[in-house]
Amino acid sequence: MTSKSNTPKKRIVLGITGSIAAYKSADLVSELTKAGHDVRCVMTRDAQHFVSRLVLQTLSRNPVLCDLFEDENEWQPGHIALADSADLLLIAPATANIIAQLSYGLAGDALTCIALATRAPIVIAPAMNGKMWQHPATQENVNRLISRGQTVVGPDSGLLACGYEGEGRLEKIDVILDGVEKILRKKK
Repeated sequence: MTSKSNTPKKRIVLGITGSIAAYKSADLVSELTKAGHDVRCVMTRDAQHFVSRLVLQTLSRNPVLCDLFEDENEWQPGHIALADSADLLLIAPATANIIAQLSYGLAGDALTCIALATRAPIVIAPAMNGKMWQHPATQENVNRLISRGQTVVGPDSGLLACGYEGEGRLEKIDVILDGVEKILRKKK
């Protein structure tokens, strides 16, 4: 994925949740930035156990939002400013928990508030244990999000962090990036 000088820079808000696959978000940030996008990261509390805020901040060259109440000095809440300015919200990795929250319209942290407030397209890249992915509740939640126009990319199959083999791995980075670029092109 290479940067094109004639392609206007897009603001991509990358939501990172508490999956072992969160370490791959560093590659996503790096590739999106190389492609010329303005990447703004939002981490859930659980994501911070798997990847460093400093790594994402350095790769994106932007502050990373980790808490709903971080920007108390601004008149407009940081999460609303991000929701308003996003050209696309990418949630990768997306856990079963975040998928359920999004499905039911819950807004208990910065990421879920952004997801409810944005009018930008939303791309979700699931990553979880295969049994969690196949559970009827997760499938219902995913189908509900798709019916609302959100895009789901993946998951991939293979050896999972839990030791099982099956579907549930975060989709390959290049596949996620291709999905993002297709939606951005469609949005024009």
